[in-house]
Amino acid sequence: MSVSITLTFPDGSSRSYESGVTGLEVATSISEGLARVAVAIGVDGETRDLARSIDGDATIQIYTLRDNEGWATYWHSSAHLMAEALQELHPGVKFGIGPAIDKGFYYDVDLGDRQLTADDLEAIEKKMMELAKRNVTFERREVPKEEAIAYFKEKGDEYKLELLKDLEDGTITFYTQGEFTDLCRGPHVPSSKSIKYAKLLNIAGAYWRGDQERKQLTRLYGITFPKKGELDDFLEKLELAKQRDHRKLGKELELFHFSQKVGSGLPLWLPKGHHAPGNHDEFPQGGAAASWISAGDHPSYRAFGTIQNKRSLPVLLGQSVPTDDGRRGGRLSPQADELPAPYPDLRCKASFLPRPPGSTGGIRDGVSL
Repeated sequence: MSVSITLTFPDGSSRSYESGVTGLEVATSISEGLARVAVAIGVDGETRDLARSIDGDATIQIYTLRDNEGWATYWHSSAHLMAEALQELHPGVKFGIGPAIDKGFYYDVDLGDRQLTADDLEAIEKKMMELAKRNVTFERREVPKEEAIAYFKEKGDEYKLELLKDLEDGTITFYTQGEFTDLCRGPHVPSSKSIKYAKLLNIAGAYWRGDQERKQLTRLYGITFPKKGELDDFLEKLELAKQRDHRKLGKELELFHFSQKVGSGLPLWLPKGHHAPGNHDEFPQGGAAASWISAGDHPSYRAFGTIQNKRSLPVLLGQSVPTDDGRRGGRLSPQADELPAPYPDLRCKASFLPRPPGSTGGIRDGVSL
């Protein structure tokens, strides 16, 4: 005997379905068009695969690529597709984590002693598209912890084994598409066929679990779209953002530079930057606070010996520094190994990625905020 459940939609309306109905079946009951573009479903606030059953009353929402949740699902599946391509091209590769981020995705991988090149990225993109065309499903399976440990021990992937230590039995799921199986909570798109155009954007280093005492893995950033025009538009905006980036312009216009000795997020004003339109000295709060330091805490200021209190002073290389009684003191000269500071390779950054409409998140140096 079937059991009826009530599903409530975002507009407050509700419908009755048989217990065990899937998200895809719910989407189809609304319209065939919605079912074709549906990517995932929200069930009481949890984003799920469309193939998962709904067994009780719930509030639901069908997600498409008009929703942030839809894009997050799409790009997470793309990360798995990239991992499968890496596995085929570089047997023995080990995998860390591979989440969706604000715009695209990344996967941290251990390639041993191998260093990836631009040619490698093109080969991975090509393999991803080859694998996507198989039109395989992303199959979810609940796995006992003992079985999961045995699987990754046989595979020799110590990173997944470490992640398993933090998971409780009964909460572990595997996802498989084609020849690739991963430890994953999901959700994923129904099929790989929706992933049509891929671009790998950057290669960077990332310490395992953010610990600089651990091994540095290779982090591959990428993005995918179902339409070529969407990819072209994204790449055009990305290039424009690079050209307008303050770090690039600051270096080219000789306004400021960054030094690891002071802090990678602290701009050091050069003479041209100090005399640029607008008085930097009038902005000690808010966004401009990053360009100020407490004078008594900085060794370069302490070296003058005349500053006793901890007043906030802008760091102005080559400019005279006020003493405690307001007179002008000596000059703060950069060391030879500080200027000019090398500008970071744009290809290894993801801080310029535009956000999708409605997003409140952000990216800094490839890390999702």
